[in-house]
Amino acid sequence: MLKLGHHIARFLEAPLPGYQPATPPDFSILSRILRPGDVVLVEGNSRVANAIKYLTQSTWSHAMLHVGSAAGRTEPDGEHHVLLEADMTQGVITVPLSKYRDCHVRVCRPFAITREDAATVVSYALARVGYAYDVKNVVDMARYLVPLPIPARFRRQMIAMGSGSPTRAICSTLIAEAFQQVRYPILPRVKTPDDDRMVKSQQARDEILRIRHHSLYTPRDFDVSPFFSVVKPMVEKGFDYKSFCWGEDRDVLTGK
Repeated sequence: MLKLGHHIARFLEAPLPGYQPATPPDFSILSRILRPGDVVLVEGNSRVANAIKYLTQSTWSHAMLHVGSAAGRTEPDGEHHVLLEADMTQGVITVPLSKYRDCHVRVCRPFAITREDAATVVSYALARVGYAYDVKNVVDMARYLVPLPIPARFRRQMIAMGSGSPTRAICSTLIAEAFQQVRYPILPRVKTPDDDRMVKSQQARDEILRIRHHSLYTPRDFDVSPFFSVVKPMVEKGFDYKSFCWGEDRDVLTGK
């Protein structure tokens, strides 16, 4: 299974031709505004990325945690590793921000989290560096590349894959686990059936419990979470819209 999983992972991670990121951010601004504890989402361009985007009905296929200088690793050119991710072939690793220089990304910041709790989240994630990617997740994901329509109510269940082994990881579930260490919410709490008597069957009760488990968190959930703010690099930098020089203004100046 392990060998098969690695072969499938390499196939799934192969980039697809013709991809162009929608709006890659200014890299220098992005590197300045990120803080430890920020979640960075990426729109991928691989087979597995397309499968995740379809199943979650979202732009985002991959999630990473910004750990700042705590990673303690640098590239040969001196660039620091500031992101932690669960890679399908390499497992849990740290990487430099420049790996995603030309990608469409979104920064999701846990609102009002304390510096101490953010440090705990980062430490928990860094302690998992070296863990393997969940191979069962890779094999399961390959099955969902078959282009068949999937009812919306089943898509989240299909993302709840993996062996559940504590020494294996999936990108968004590892980050969700890290935030759970400080009891920081990602999605709103769902009322139990006993609270409102709206859900009667055992199957429905089980579904509510599963949907709260960290294995069901996806990159999209950090984007739609009411507890994470979306950070726009250009807005954080500060800009004056009146100072923009539009194409028609240049035409007037040049007399064209």
